[in-house]
Amino acid sequence: MSSRRWRGRAAAIVLLFGSPATGVTASMDDLLRAYPDALAGFDGSDLIWRDGTRMPVGDNRPDKSMEEQLRDGSILDQLRLVYPAGAALLPAPQEDPGRVRSRAFFDKMYGDCRAGEVAPKLVHVVWLPRTWAHTVSITSVNGIDRRLAAISRELDALPAEDKKYLYPLGGTYDCRSVTDTGQTSMHAWGAAIDINPAYSNYWLWRRSASGLPAYFNRIPREIVAVFERHGFIWGGRWAHFDTMHFEYRPELLGYDPQTEK
Repeated sequence: MSSRRWRGRAAAIVLLFGSPATGVTASMDDLLRAYPDALAGFDGSDLIWRDGTRMPVGDNRPDKSMEEQLRDGSILDQLRLVYPAGAALLPAPQEDPGRVRSRAFFDKMYGDCRAGEVAPKLVHVVWLPRTWAHTVSITSVNGIDRRLAAISRELDALPAEDKKYLYPLGGTYDCRSVTDTGQTSMHAWGAAIDINPAYSNYWLWRRSASGLPAYFNRIPREIVAVFERHGFIWGGRWAHFDTMHFEYRPELLGYDPQTEK
């Protein structure tokens, strides 16, 4: 079915499961537009993949805490929070938009790395070809390799003062879990990149006396903007911040990948 027919109903479902006080949550329309090669439609309760697979978007648990969502997120859970694309880097974020992920959704999209399903889809991209020229491994699913190559070329044109934040890299593909939640990392699906850790900040490294994240960032806005233009969200927009981290999540940006084909 056409995604337009479900725009109103999808928005109502997202609102039923909770939405922030301001901004606009991502809809099922945004999800379908973001992954056109993989997704065929939405029938009001199930996401329909192009191979005919049907996947429920909710889990009938609308009252899950954020902690529960981070450990066992549904497709609706991962769309719930507004990602403030293009916003100024301050004030410090209060939520974690994009940090909730449905493992079933992304395993279906990219494969399970523990079963050896991700590695065959990895390709090499030269990072900063004029400046650093090291190859990194990233998935070719959804054309992420092409988008990362475009990002690399744009970033390579920045002033040298900005490029120091970009290399040496913290890494791309890595079949591992997220440290605090135990859930699969976007790195395990080959859809994330960590820039230079020497200029990055991570909430587990920097906490207040109460143990809460004490937000701090050194990554320039210009770098963040380039990634966001190509469908990558930034971990620096999370309350549990990870400022070296970028992952491909076009649905949260209202991004249409067809514009770059």
